Amino acid sequence: MVTNTQLKEIKALQQECEIADEIQLKLNWDMLRKSSEDDTRCLFHYDNGELTGFLGIYGFGSKVELCGMVKPEQRRKGIFSKLFHEAIKTLQHTQMILLNAPGNSQSAKEFLQTITCEYDCSEYQMQWKEIELIDNEEVTLRPSTENDLEDEIQLDIQCFGFKEADARQYNNLRKNREADGHFMIEHGGKTVGKIRISHLDGETWIYGFSVFPKYQGKGIGRNTLTKTVIQESQKGFPIFLEVEAKNAHALRLYESCGFQAYYSQDYYKFNH
Repeated sequence: MVTNTQLKEIKALQQECEIADEIQLKLNWDMLRKSSEDDTRCLFHYDNGELTGFLGIYGFGSKVELCGMVKPEQRRKGIFSKLFHEAIKTLQHTQMILLNAPGNSQSAKEFLQTITCEYDCSEYQMQWKEIELIDNEEVTLRPSTENDLEDEIQLDIQCFGFKEADARQYNNLRKNREADGHFMIEHGGKTVGKIRISHLDGETWIYGFSVFPKYQGKGIGRNTLTKTVIQESQKGFPIFLEVEAKNAHALRLYESCGFQAYYSQDYYKFNH
């Protein structure tokens, strides 16, 4: 469990690195703040009591994502390499290890050249820029319950390519430790999808937005996104989401509803 003091240290170091490098790090704050040994672990490096290096290990079933940072003036001293190799020792049986690097981070590119890895995919962070949207009452959102677990698992399998065991583990962990909004999407009296709405530091983040393939192409996704954006914008929150660059259909949907990309994250598969 990450302590409140450690969270403050991580945030301060993140802000320093982002300002110095003109980047945005993806440290999965929703997971850090509700961390458990089952899906989130952190490695720290201190110099004279000051946090100078950090590496987050985020579990998603049989896949693990790594993202970290080192204080700018403390780089090229082997700090990140030490944290990275310490992490790898604990991940020998992990099927896939992905390193998350901001698309415009020179220091990340330099580190990636020192290990055996290959580019996997890119992801855009997108923010909603206000445009006129009209709510459609054909879709409704309701809080998910224990009875929705199987549908949520199947949505991750069919829409995000999860293996069943990973989807089951992932959803059980998330539902047990997250208080923020897990919603099911209903259309025509049937459960057709899901969406998670997280409120963090005065911002709204949309995650896990998916509609069963057999119901896609009927405007359900657009209507759901429109309804969500209208509701959250009325609360005065800026609204964000993430999407893989290769998911062209989702990218077009988000852009048509007023979302604009402002940062990208590159993912590299570590060959171990």
